[in-house]
Amino acid sequence: MALNDIDPSTPIWKLTVAEFLELSKNFSTDKKYEYGLKGLAKILGCSVSKASEVKSSGILDKAIIQNRNIIIIDKEKALQLFAKK
Repeated sequence: MALNDIDPSTPIWKLTVAEFLELSKNFSTDKKYEYGLKGLAKILGCSVSKASEVKSSGILDKAIIQNRNIIIIDKEKALQLFAKK
């Protein structure tokens, strides 16, 4: 069954499993942000110590917001900046 075939007024409990899974594909589970050095390491696919070195180098400063020990990283922007260097 195509997504367009599902009536928008149909209650969720009346959907079949296949219909529900088709609808759920449209919801992105990707987060826009990662947090902390572990999050940066996850974005870059490296160790936490290497992520700390990259952060300290300053090349990702435009993608990182830091207030004391809280670090928030914009994933897309960080990857763009990292690709330029």
